[in-house]
Order: sequence, then structure tokens, then C-alpha cells
Amino acid sequence: MMYSLPYKTKQFFFVLIKLSIVVAAFYFIYQKLTKNSELQFSVFIDFLTKNDAFSIKNIVFILILSFLNWFFEILKWQNLVFPIKKITFKNAAEQSLGSLTASLFTPNRIGEYGAKAIYYTSNYRKRIMLINLISNLLQMSITVILGIIGLSLFISNFNININLNSLFIILIISIVFITLITFGIRKNKFTIKGVSFEKIKDFISNFPKNKIRLGWLLSLLRYAVFSFQFYFLFHVFKTEITYLNAMTAITSMYLLASIIPSVFIFDVIIKGSIAVYLFAFLGINELTILSIITIMWMLNFVLPSIYGSYYVLNFKLPKNDN
Repeated sequence: MMYSLPYKTKQFFFVLIKLSIVVAAFYFIYQKLTKNSELQFSVFIDFLTKNDAFSIKNIVFILILSFLNWFFEILKWQNLVFPIKKITFKNAAEQSLGSLTASLFTPNRIGEYGAKAIYYTSNYRKRIMLINLISNLLQMSITVILGIIGLSLFISNFNININLNSLFIILIISIVFITLITFGIRKNKFTIKGVSFEKIKDFISNFPKNKIRLGWLLSLLRYAVFSFQFYFLFHVFKTEITYLNAMTAITSMYLLASIIPSVFIFDVIIKGSIAVYLFAFLGINELTILSIITIMWMLNFVLPSIYGSYYVLNFKLPKNDN
């Protein structure tokens, strides 16, 4: 015998879930700031106070860069969703920032796929998850292309000794591994939520090319903004570094951080460790680098997720439409 919960009870549990997501996100932020093994929060605050680096002018400019970072991301989402459903910029902002808050504490922000999909009725959700995959692949392609260029220049400029034989072996193993996975997926008719690998491939290959190109351009603009923001923070801390040297290290850092398997909870620590290693070649002290990494995280993840918590708390399940 099927038993249906009363409407008010369902509403109560729905509100409880939304509150739990927001509380979990805020608790994660608190833990990350106060329990960071690499940079104690008290040391971080003391470092900022002693440097007295943040004038009103600098703060405003840095916040504008963070705004542009998410402006391009929201615009990209609106553009990519357009082929299946027309949404406003406000809708795209709600979905992007709300899903950031809901996925902040999930491994590799995997929760973003489900969080964005739930803004749509069931007939859209599989395609929305695939569009989110396309969005992430576009951003990743920028990270990889610029990262390879930056890392090549970094290795060349600083004469870093790399065992080419070991690198070649790792490359061969990676290619074989990817080939075997791809073959296994096709052979076993791999599915995601009932969608086969072939359908996923067809969806991506048949996706409007003009939307892909615009999405790629917006990904590039977003990358340019947050990488420049990283460089500008060196200027704020009165650190002498040329733009070219900074960008080779920054692009290398983002590449290495993106290819190292990690849980998003440790993403800040991984970026910090890689950045400390890379910028040591440029003679920049560890405390400055770790402080910049923390500020970047607060500006581009903490602030948007705080704003996104408003959308989570006001979220309503979509009504069926045609």
C-alpha cells in the first residue's frame, strides 16, 4: 500500500534540505579558513594587517575582477543552455551561483551536475547535465592549452631538469589507460543515468558549433580575468615580478592542479603546494603565495557561494512545461 506524505510535511523536509545545504557550505568555508594546515587563519590575518596592502582602490578593482569572472561564467551558461531552453541572465545567475553553493563541499564539485539539473523539469535534466559537461570541458581545454604553453616556457626559462624517459613512460601509460577505458565503455555499452556513451558523444558532436565557439571564447575571457587577478595580487603585496614570468607560473599552476586527482575539499591545499613550489623559482616567499591563493579562493568561491545561498534558500522546484 502506497503512502503519500502530507503536503506540509513535504514542504518542511524540502526547507530542511535547503537549510542543510547552506549550513554545510558555510561550515565547509569555516573549516577551510580556520583549519588550513598550510596557512593558519591568524597568521593570514596578521600578514594582511602588517602589509596594509588593501586600499579602497585595490579592493574595488579586485572585486570588479571577481564580478567579471562570474559574469563570463554565467553568460557562458546562458549561451550553452539556449539551444534547448531560453533562459534569462538572471535565471543563469541563479543556477550558476546556487549550484556553486550546493556543490562547494562535494568531491571535485561533482554535485554541480545534479544541482543545475534540478532547476529544470525531468524532460530537460539529462541534456542539462551534458551541457554542464560541455561547459566544464571548454574551461578545461583553455586550462590545458595555456597551461602546456606556460609550463613549456617555465621549464625553458628556469632550466628545470625533467627526466624525459620517465615523462615519456607516463605519457604512454596515460594514452593506453585512456584507450582501454574508451574501448571498455563502448564494449560494455556504458550509460550515465540511462544515457549511453554513444548518445553522449552524438549530443556533444551535434551541439551547435556557434554556441561552442562562443562558450570557448567566454571560457578564455574568464581565464584571462582570474589569472590577471592572481598577478594583480602580487602588485598589491608589492612583489616584484614581470607579467611574463608570473603568467608562465600561474598557467603552469592551474594546469598541474587540474590534472592531479583530488577531492575539491583539498583543492586549495593542492594549488597552494604547487604554487609554493613554482614561485620559489621566482624568489617569492611562501607566505605571500599562500595568502594570494587564500584570497583568490575567498573572492571567487566563498563570496559567490554566500550570494548563491540566497538562491538555494529561495529555490522552488520547476513546474512542468512544454
